[in-house]
Amino acid sequence: MAAPAGGLNRFYLILGGLAVAGAVVLGALALRKPPVSIPANAMVQVSDTSGFHGYYLGSDSAPITVTEYADYQCPACQEWYTVQFPTIEERLIQTGKVRWRYRDFPLDQLHPHALIAAHAAACADEQGKYWEMNHKIYSWEPRWPEQRDAIGTFSDYAKAVGLDLPKYGACMQSARYAGRIQASKSEGMAAGVPSTPTFLINGQLYSGGRSVHYDMLKAMLDSLAGGPAR
Repeated sequence: MAAPAGGLNRFYLILGGLAVAGAVVLGALALRKPPVSIPANAMVQVSDTSGFHGYYLGSDSAPITVTEYADYQCPACQEWYTVQFPTIEERLIQTGKVRWRYRDFPLDQLHPHALIAAHAAACADEQGKYWEMNHKIYSWEPRWPEQRDAIGTFSDYAKAVGLDLPKYGACMQSARYAGRIQASKSEGMAAGVPSTPTFLINGQLYSGGRSVHYDMLKAMLDSLAGGPAR
């Protein structure tokens, strides 16, 4: 017995609808960008260290250079940045008395966004906006360490500091600075960095957010100058 025409029509309508829905899903999957993933323990290439020794701020003729080993997702690092760094930056770095050198030391086993954050800053450096991005990431506004996926927040930061977003996005997708980040962490491990933040000054390590502050650095400058620094 032949099937009723109405039943066949409904069957073909359903079949057609499923085909359209499938095409939409496949199209969306094709257009969707793959998730950003920055590998841990990346292989370090010569290009990762050749001519690059960290992110610097301040005069290269400053009498003191401070190397900071830090993790963007480390609460102690963020607290130190918020409480101590503004005064140091304004009164010592901008006045040519201290040169700052930042080195990534991501504790990626504890902090799942640490590598992504470090790479976002590296991509900003590619466009000459490293320190602007560094400041935005350490603001923790909004509190991206508590987000399941912080990529969107870092993209918002990139827009806020004036980056070319397509170039920034391509940089993040490439994960091309994973080796640079690993080289930085390896340097810290070789120097004996026990935790974050840790600061290296004149060959001596100072660990913890309370170990380095304006008064301590000013006292060092006074000692070098043979009297109170002005």
